[in-house]
Amino acid sequence: MKALIQRVSRASVSSNGSVLGHIQHGLLVLIGIQADDTEDDINYLAQKIVQMRLFSDEAGKMNLSLNEVNGQCLLVSQFTLMASTAKGNRPSFIQAAAPAIAIPIYEQFVERIKTLCLNTVETGRFGADMQVELINDGPVTIIIDSKAKA
Repeated sequence: MKALIQRVSRASVSSNGSVLGHIQHGLLVLIGIQADDTEDDINYLAQKIVQMRLFSDEAGKMNLSLNEVNGQCLLVSQFTLMASTAKGNRPSFIQAAAPAIAIPIYEQFVERIKTLCLNTVETGRFGADMQVELINDGPVTIIIDSKAKA
């Protein structure tokens, strides 16, 4: 699994003109899922996202986690995070899990974040054509790959 995390002042995701999810101060997390992702990947990534110190303390240092600032979380599935761009000019998405595999993993991931996050957790709609709007705070953008853990 890969996650692209953005610290935001606010963010929303819409589809067909309807808002699916919106948050204020917190994290927008775009999630890419591979076919071989397991519960270990889900747990690792969820734990990392909620505990990562991406918010400023009173001294202005990024030293506080999502829960410590009472932040909200918006989760959006994004298979394009699994793109391979090594050859040619057209990205290959063969690393992205097919919907039959990815949907249950995504749903487990959402539930895991909901158990860890002390505030609002909103989502997009898996597989939908979505529009994401955000105000990136910082900007702070972090990429985490569960396969690259030490």
